[in-house]
Order: sequence, then C-alpha cells, then structure tokens
Amino acid sequence: MTSATTVNPARGLDEADRERLDAAIDDLDAGARSWSALTIGQRATLLRAVRTAVAASAEEWAHTAAVSKGLNGSHPLRGEEWLSGPYSTLGALDAYVETLSRLAEGRNPLEGIRIDRAPGGRTRVHAFPLTGIDKALLSGFTGEVWLEPGVTPRAARAGAGLAQRTPAESGGVGLVLGAGNVSSIPVLDVLYELLAHNRTALLKVNPTQDALVSVFEHAFAPLIEPGFLRIVRGAGDVGSYLTAHPKLAHVHITGSAATFDAIVWGAGSAGKRRRRENRPLLKKPITAELGGVSPIIVVPGDWTDADITFQAEHIATMRLQNCGHNCIAGQVVIMSSDWEQAGAFRTALRRAYAKAPDRPTWYPGAEARMQQASDDYPDALVLGDRLLVEIGEGQDATALQNTEYFAPVLGVVEVGGTGQEFLDAAVTHANDELQGTLGANLLIDPATQKSLGSGFERAIARLRYGSIAINAWTAFGFITPTLTWGAFPGSTIADVGSGMGVVHNALLLDRVERSVVHGPFRPFPRSLPVANGGGRFTILPKPPWFVSARTGAEVSEGLTRFRADGGVPGLVRTLVRALRA
Repeated sequence: MTSATTVNPARGLDEADRERLDAAIDDLDAGARSWSALTIGQRATLLRAVRTAVAASAEEWAHTAAVSKGLNGSHPLRGEEWLSGPYSTLGALDAYVETLSRLAEGRNPLEGIRIDRAPGGRTRVHAFPLTGIDKALLSGFTGEVWLEPGVTPRAARAGAGLAQRTPAESGGVGLVLGAGNVSSIPVLDVLYELLAHNRTALLKVNPTQDALVSVFEHAFAPLIEPGFLRIVRGAGDVGSYLTAHPKLAHVHITGSAATFDAIVWGAGSAGKRRRRENRPLLKKPITAELGGVSPIIVVPGDWTDADITFQAEHIATMRLQNCGHNCIAGQVVIMSSDWEQAGAFRTALRRAYAKAPDRPTWYPGAEARMQQASDDYPDALVLGDRLLVEIGEGQDATALQNTEYFAPVLGVVEVGGTGQEFLDAAVTHANDELQGTLGANLLIDPATQKSLGSGFERAIARLRYGSIAINAWTAFGFITPTLTWGAFPGSTIADVGSGMGVVHNALLLDRVERSVVHGPFRPFPRSLPVANGGGRFTILPKPPWFVSARTGAEVSEGLTRFRADGGVPGLVRTLVRALRA
C-alpha cells in the first residue's frame, strides 16, 4: 500500500515534492483505466471490502478525531466524532453497495422507492428511510429529494445511476481538496468522485486532519492498493500545484468562498483583474461546498414548557455541535415579534446555550472570528466561550446575516406576524437577507403546521436552500447518504455563493434541486399520539447528537458499533442508554 505523500510546509514545494505528487497522479491515471475495466458487481464487492476496513478502523477513527479537537476520553461530546466520522461513512458505503447491486442485477436504483410530486410540478423521491432498521431506530425522521422543475418521474428513473450507467467511460483523475472540520467529508467526497463520475481521486487532506491520514490509509486500503485513491498532505502550495496540474480533470473543494476564488481566479490584484475580465486561472471544471449563514425559523404556536425547553436545546445544538465549526451550523434564529411566548423562548434559549458543555474552540482562525463578532456587536451576551447576539429594534443585523463566523456565535432577529403571514415573511427574510443557500432549519408544532395546510409546503418550496430540515437539523441530511448535500442550484464561478454541485446522493440521482428532512417536533414519550397533537412518533427521548444529551457519547458510539457489526445485544444496551439521555 502506498503511504501518503507529505510536503513539508516549512521549506515549500521542491522538485522532489513535485515528483512524488506526479507519481501519485500517474498511479491514479493507471487506476482510472483499471476502474473502467471493473464490472458494477465487482465495484460493489470492492466497496464491501472498504466497509469491512472502515468498520475495523472505527474506534481508532473516532478517538483520533476527538483527540485532535481537544476532546478526551471522558468528554460528554466525544460522541460527535463517532457519528460524523465512521457512522456517516459506513452508512454511505451500505447505501452505495445497495445502488450498485441493483444496477448489477439490471434493476433501477429507484425500484420500489415512492416517487410523487412536490409543489411547482417537481418530482419528489422519498429517499429515507429505506431500510427496516432506519425505520425503527430513526422513527419520525423522513427525507425527500426534490428534483429540478421539469424533471418527470420517468426521467428521474432513467437518469438514476449517473456514471454507473456507463461504467466503462472513465472520468479521469479528480482532485479532492478535503474539508478540515468534519472527518467524513473528505472520504465521502472521494466516494462520490468514484461512483457519480467514474473518477479516481487524489485527496489532499486539510492540515487540521493530518492525524487522521494513517486511519484513512487503513480504512480505505482496498481503494488505495489498486490505484483508485491517493492521499497527500501539504499546505497551500501543494493545492496550487495540484489545481493547475494538466493530468487532473476536475477539482472538488469543501472550504471557503475565499479559497474557491483564489483557486478559480488567483490571488491578489491579478486575481481581481482576471475576475473583472472573466478570465479564470483554473482551466478545468470545479464543484464546491462552501457553507453560508444558516437560518433557524421558529414558527410561533402554542407550545408547552417542555416544547420550549426541548427546541431551545435543539437550536443550541445546531450552533454548538463541533464548537460551531460546521458549514451548516445554525447561525440566525428568525422569530416572530408577535409571538406571545417569544419572551419565554428567548429565556430558554439563553439557558440552553449557556448550559451546553464547555469545549475547546479548535478550528484555525476561530478566535479571530469570535473577536470580529464581538467587534460587530459589542453588546452581545458573552456566555463563557460563546456569544449570543440578540438584534434589537433599530440595530443593524447585516454583519450577523452576511458573515459565516464558523464559531460559537448565535444571533436572533425578528420579523412580524403569526401563522402563514410570519412564515412567508421569514422565508423571504432568509432568502433575501442571509448569505448562502446551503441549509435552512424550521421548527413548527404539529397543530400550527396542520392549520397552514398547503400553504406550509408552498413556503418550503420558496426556500432557496439545498438542504431544508423541518423539526430537525440539516446535519441529519448530511449523515443520511440517500439524501443530497450541496447548495441550491444556480451559482456560477463568478458568484459561487454556497457552492456548485452535490455530493453523497447514494441513489445517484440526476438534476437534483434540494433535499428536505422532516423530524418529530416532540421526543419520546411526548411523541406518543395521546400527547402529540397529530405529530410524528419517535422512539428517541432525546437525539444523541443534542449537546444536552446526557448519554450522547455512549449512544453515538453504540449506534456506530451496531452499524459496523449488527450486534443485537450491543444495540439493546445502546437503546437502554438512549432512554437515559
């Protein structure tokens, strides 16, 4: 197995470094020809081998990721690294294997999956849950993929499979510039390159994930050995060399818009001039996921005290998971100024935000962004290592709504109205005032949602976001492999916004517009029909990803181990722990 190529940033890129990088690309070029020669059935077998290796590496993966973020073996939030690392990857591999197996048998990936219509004549694929275990363990959660207007159900079925419909046509070698914040992102992007595009992949890891390279080498050895994957380390000079490399056919980046612009147009005044003249420095296609400022729309209703507490903790989780270093961390709460319970909810939100466990602010540049937020809003409420910005009447929300702080900064703004009037105004505010189109969250009680009728779904259709979560956090869409992940369509290299293209998409759907997640408004036992007012039933008393879940770490580890080995006794123990969350 070829080990990762490392470039020492202290001395820069020399001739020997370039030769090692060129050799890695040559290996992948040969690997691309080998990949094209594999049947779809052989590819499914290969992914099963990857799954076995990932399962064997799961504990080391989660532990290494947690330690790299300053979370020791007893920290209550260490479970985040089980769910966002090996759990997400195992789920993706299972879903891709199922799609490939269907194609290998001459079946359509969408066979047996319900397809109907969403507002605006869109085709809607009911993409989650598709397995009995997901229906049981994640009861109450569902997910849909909405395709672009004009795509018919027939066309959706015809296009499902993407490059696996023509497996012998090589997509060449692609470059994946890996994210630095979540450990599964780089490898999930590699899998999508292989399966959606028939491209072997050169993965350049972000320096924040250097500690995970040895884990990745073991977990993805079945892809590395035949030349389908190479992993390299290094700083910006390595990235610059690779993006310009003539043998690389495509670039995919998860990162910031500033980095994207530097790749596409170049840095400094020369880059600005190229942009004005529409002369990109990059001469190959690029896709990207670049984050944004995500809204959390709180639709007013008649909530119980328990509802208020639970949803306040829900919002605290959306901001504070991974210390806020997430591209889809909720940043701006949009509330109604006419909601009678607004004061009680603000109080509960302050309490939940303050009480969440302390943790290191670890991502590079986070301290400077926190200081920027403090400078933008000197009257913000300082709650330990986090800021709460409550925009008052006449106060300027521009910075809050247009700066992705990528740190524990949460803001609250208000618009007027109740019912449909508020929802329509909040959707317009999110679309027009907040930067980016990656993810939007919305909280609404069952009675209020029912009272809005078809107006509710029309409002959802108006949200211009690639991932929408209703009574859930968009991160649920991220870890659900049969849903899609990416910005709302329409961005260009000149105005990239939250990015271009999608990933994950294990059903390999074409012409995707968005994914929509629905979750339960109330946890168990309040999700029982007698107390739920027609809402969704769930067996989860508090999801393990909540920062307030007392047993979140143990449950997250247990769910990952069950995903890895299917052990029923371990699952039973995990469910018992979940009841104490």
